[in-house]
Amino acid sequence: MAVVAKKKITVDYAVGDHIVYPAHGVGKIVAVEAQTISGIALELFVVVFDKDKMTLRVPMGKAQAVGMRKLSSPDTMKAALGVLKGRARVKRTMWSRRAQEYEAKINSGDPVSIAEVVRDLHRNAGQPEQSYSERQIYEAALDRLAREVAAVEQIDENAAIQRLEKVLQAA
Repeated sequence: MAVVAKKKITVDYAVGDHIVYPAHGVGKIVAVEAQTISGIALELFVVVFDKDKMTLRVPMGKAQAVGMRKLSSPDTMKAALGVLKGRARVKRTMWSRRAQEYEAKINSGDPVSIAEVVRDLHRNAGQPEQSYSERQIYEAALDRLAREVAAVEQIDENAAIQRLEKVLQAA
């Protein structure tokens, strides 16, 4: 009979850490709990997303596989802000296709990709109005990026949004 070695799970997160969950944005680990689900003992990170009033339980062994990560470094945030200063690159494809691509970038959790969406959908005062769906995607991307900027720079979300909009206006 073969003995199966248990795989040791390395834990890079601690209670109190802010993390980024790709599909939901910035959350905070508030606890680690043990639960038995369908007869399997699991160690779970309890992640709270205050703004969404949501609690997520992520198995420790699956945290990396689902894309959960630590907050971006200041250098990564600087790169994301640099993207906002660039010129909008809007493909000439149908809106439904572009919308899918934008949603995928937002849900990737990568701040540089999210910044690309914000840059591409941003409208200055003299530009034509956005459609409802464009505005929704723009606001979702801006909100997601602002939450991470706020957590990295330890400022509130409104200050982060103002900072992002200031960078966009200067571009």
